[in-house]
Amino acid sequence: MSAATSPTVTWETLELHTAQPFGIARWTHSVYPRIIVTLTHSGLTGRGEAAPNAFYGETRGTVEAVLPILAEAVEDPWDWDGLHARLSARMPYDHPSVKCALEMAAVEWCAARAGVPVWQLLGLSPAPLPESSYTVSIADLDDMRRQARDAAARGHGVLKVKLGTDRDEAIIAALREEAPHVRLRVDANAAWTRTQARRMLGVLEAAGVEFVEQPLAAGDLDGHAALRAVAGVPIVADESLHHVSDVLALARAFDGVNLKLAKLGGPLQALRALRLARAHGMSVMMGCMIESSLGIAAAAHLAGACDWADLDGALLLADDPFSGLDWTAGHLARPTGSGWGVERRTP
Repeated sequence: MSAATSPTVTWETLELHTAQPFGIARWTHSVYPRIIVTLTHSGLTGRGEAAPNAFYGETRGTVEAVLPILAEAVEDPWDWDGLHARLSARMPYDHPSVKCALEMAAVEWCAARAGVPVWQLLGLSPAPLPESSYTVSIADLDDMRRQARDAAARGHGVLKVKLGTDRDEAIIAALREEAPHVRLRVDANAAWTRTQARRMLGVLEAAGVEFVEQPLAAGDLDGHAALRAVAGVPIVADESLHHVSDVLALARAFDGVNLKLAKLGGPLQALRALRLARAHGMSVMMGCMIESSLGIAAAAHLAGACDWADLDGALLLADDPFSGLDWTAGHLARPTGSGWGVERRTP
């Protein structure tokens, strides 16, 4: 496309707030800056969301600093390979959430032009989405009990509990007592030592936990491989997965991968990682950051091809700026309508 017909890319920063403080092993936050990107061309728009995470080297400041540079990579919205190549040439490994927002916007613009949902544009199956887990974040034990009790009462049948404390065994016992019939998953967020992880494996198996996510430090592939060899529950990678190219190395150490669009650089990159993981016999979960329903919708369009879903990021918010997702407890309906299937709420 010539410069005269190139798309216009604009953005705005929103501060999203969780309904209650959200804690994991590394931190507890209540405010999450999210940058909404809009691509406008030929009377149509496409939207994306950048969800920066300081653990992966991104902040509100870095996103706002590099967006003017990376936005120049957007030319023909249909040229997805070219967009990825130009983004990679400008910033080879950094700023994945910015790349995600720009790729999301280009893909939605194409779906709007075609008049179809993104999942249909990508040729994905219309199969129902896996039931999403609902996260019980780290807090004092009574509050974690309340989180589990309230979620189960609302009909959530799958809970994911954040661990990585000196009271992990007590947390598992308490949540099993509060919600004995839910499916339970565990996310240690890379907080355990090898010794702690081996001790916890028996606790998790006895509690009927479905899988444990990222028990050890991100770079400890040997430790994860050794843990996997003796584990009675699947071991799933999250913090160890930064790029699509990481999947091959992770296949020897993990049973599955948690795919997050903001971490991999967008929906097309997550789809590449999904197919690569499948080719190496791995299970796949579609995950999320704390994001608005725009970011969650993008992940939902791919989730029907996955074994598990963890798409509760927008459910944890007190002020989601988008609407349109159809939730019944943990059951998220496949988005409908052209594009991502969500709309901006009227202020």
